[in-house]
Amino acid sequence: MPVGSPTSDRQHDRTMTLEAFADTIVPGEKRFPDDRAVAGASTGGGAVQAGAVELLETPATGLSDALDDYEQALNRHASTYADEHGLRLDDSVPPFVALPFADRTSLVQALTGKEHQERELWVLLALFANMAFDTAAHMHTADALAAGHPGLTAMGFMKPDEDGLWRFPDFSYGKQLADPHPDTTPSGSPA
Repeated sequence: MPVGSPTSDRQHDRTMTLEAFADTIVPGEKRFPDDRAVAGASTGGGAVQAGAVELLETPATGLSDALDDYEQALNRHASTYADEHGLRLDDSVPPFVALPFADRTSLVQALTGKEHQERELWVLLALFANMAFDTAAHMHTADALAAGHPGLTAMGFMKPDEDGLWRFPDFSYGKQLADPHPDTTPSGSPA
């Protein structure tokens, strides 16, 4: 699809809006100096760098077909918020992206608050932003670690052995609690 076409512009706006939402949930640093979606409210990678949009676009989330609706609703809420707070938004980017980070945060707090009638929808979207950062759910864990996934790296997630398998030579309680089943294979699988 050619750049500048209505479909590519629409996709770009949707991506920027979803990135700005994800960045509000788990902030990260700007990816480049003119990054508008990522506010740069934190150092290191956040939900955007962890692949929040890629995860949301995965059909297994059950949300991929609703992302256009999420984007449109979020931008409507951002426009209303801006009007109510006397903010003038830059119209070269989607309204939610144009909000300063503190205002993005206030709006997301309202959308996910107990009183908001759409709360469940926004909490669900926020959960996927967290999931991208905390688990790299859209990637194989070994691949995510090899790529330097910011969430798994920040949590100190242990890398697999050279063969791609995880082995844990130390017992979490400091002692072996039970003997392995006699039919356990060398790879750790039950027989």
